[in-house]
Amino acid sequence: MKRIFITGISTDVGKTIAAAIVTESLKADYWKPVQAGDLINTDSHKLAELISNKKTKIHKSSYELNTPMSPHAAAEIDNLTIDINKIEEPLTGNHLVIEGAGGLLVPLNDKDTILDIIKPNYQVIVVSRHYLGSINHSLLTIECLKQKGLNVAVIFNGNKNPTTEEIIIRKTGIKVIGRIEEETNFDKPLIKAYAAKFYPMLQTLYNY
Repeated sequence: MKRIFITGISTDVGKTIAAAIVTESLKADYWKPVQAGDLINTDSHKLAELISNKKTKIHKSSYELNTPMSPHAAAEIDNLTIDINKIEEPLTGNHLVIEGAGGLLVPLNDKDTILDIIKPNYQVIVVSRHYLGSINHSLLTIECLKQKGLNVAVIFNGNKNPTTEEIIIRKTGIKVIGRIEEETNFDKPLIKAYAAKFYPMLQTLYNY
């Protein structure tokens, strides 16, 4: 069974929407190891509202923190220290989509970052969204993952920007799973449509 880790080049670039699409496409399970802020409407809650299949199981986060901040700071407010040894992948016989928090080097504590919970056998999908500085953020994120020996692909999110996307692809040689357009609203039918659209590339990349 495949383990797919979804990270982003920054915060608010569309990781949860991308995770919902990949989860729906593969009828995978979903897990967000660390959730910080809005515990009434977490990313797990949001994803549950977007998927249609009956196979997906959404697993409980290892850490649920009350403040929408970097996990290390949110944990400190909650009088906690995040221990990555306690971030244990849930047991499942299904494919598992894992969503990170913020960007790749977001700190979990004084020592560890999101990168440190990505295991060598994980496939990684980077969500890249165009903004001033996004080329730099995309290249740094992809290079960091490649230095760790990880298999990396990208999903572009938002309106097409050929100049930005072409240089990212050319400089990294990264495979593109697809594009999430600038939609006015995401609901179950739209997620299902994207899931079907992305499935052939996911199947090609990961031998499903």
